Amino acid sequence: MTQVTNTPRQFELHPYKNIEQLNKTADYITTVFRQYSDSTRTQDYVVNGQIYKNIICSFGTENKNRIIIGAHYDVCGDQEGADDNASGITGLLELCRLLQGQKLKQRVDLVAYTLEEPPYFRTEYMGSYIHAKSLADNKTEVYGMISLEMIGYFKDEKKSQSYPVGLLSLFYGNKGNYITLVKKFGAGQFSRSFCRKYKSVKSVRTKTFTAPPYLPGIDFSDHLNYWKFGFSALMITDTSFFRNKNYHEPTDTMKTLDIERMAQVLDGVFNTIMTL
Repeated sequence: MTQVTNTPRQFELHPYKNIEQLNKTADYITTVFRQYSDSTRTQDYVVNGQIYKNIICSFGTENKNRIIIGAHYDVCGDQEGADDNASGITGLLELCRLLQGQKLKQRVDLVAYTLEEPPYFRTEYMGSYIHAKSLADNKTEVYGMISLEMIGYFKDEKKSQSYPVGLLSLFYGNKGNYITLVKKFGAGQFSRSFCRKYKSVKSVRTKTFTAPPYLPGIDFSDHLNYWKFGFSALMITDTSFFRNKNYHEPTDTMKTLDIERMAQVLDGVFNTIMTL
């Protein structure tokens, strides 16, 4: 059972300009990864003379084909970023613990990215772009990729959920009480299989959303860079600003998160990965 206990230190602030704090956060993630994984490494790259780091840990390294599970550890501005995206990083840390010693059919790489947030979003400086490109350049066999992007905010009240297209509320409801598996049309075998099996696990109320990539919000995270290189990828999310009005605000704090349901989301990821 997932126990959401490993969280980035006190949700300290770490926007892209604060290199010292970014490095402290990276060091903390590295320490936890090393405690549980088969191997851990950093992927360094330079932007405007500064070194930024992705942190990667691996399980089941005897397997050639691999699954990537990623989340970004930078935040937008001077705020805690509890849901965006400390929740996703906490997910990686807990999956790291759960995967220790497991017999896996696929290699699993957990990747903590830097520079997902503005001003680098949709640029080649995103940590996920650097990582996805390295996989493509090395012709690495990748079964698929999962982006954990804001997985901790849930609301049971009516009209707590909005959508990029208003009519979608007729199909998905107006309560923000579910997690969403987001993929594009033609997302590939991995995305289809993962969504089907995740829903069958029934660890948390789950809905699947499939749309063209130009629909607002569908590519608002690190999975977009894996799409660019032809990998099958999807996003697991609480729908971000369509539900959580604390998005990119100082009010995105730890006390707003639903830890129990966040743990259920991670149970679903772990149990699904074990069956693929």
